[in-house]
Amino acid sequence: MDTEIASPPRAKAVVVYLGPVAPHWEVRLVSGDSRVVDDFRQRVLARLLMLPAHDPQFRRNRERVVRDAEREGIVIDWEISENDEN
Repeated sequence: MDTEIASPPRAKAVVVYLGPVAPHWEVRLVSGDSRVVDDFRQRVLARLLMLPAHDPQFRRNRERVVRDAEREGIVIDWEISENDEN
């Protein structure tokens, strides 16, 4: 039986959709280690910066961002307006 000990999150961040005009995304630190979020922010923006929320590539890259956050121990929330996503 595997007993995995969950470590507390290293940071919490929110990924915000800024709208249809590029740059489209921003990553904001909510709490935790700012250096961890700064490094994470660079990777997120490399994947999402020029992609609007309705772009099919966004959906694929969003999953990559979620996996990256899980690996780094970062809890993320997404702020995407329903009107902007469709």
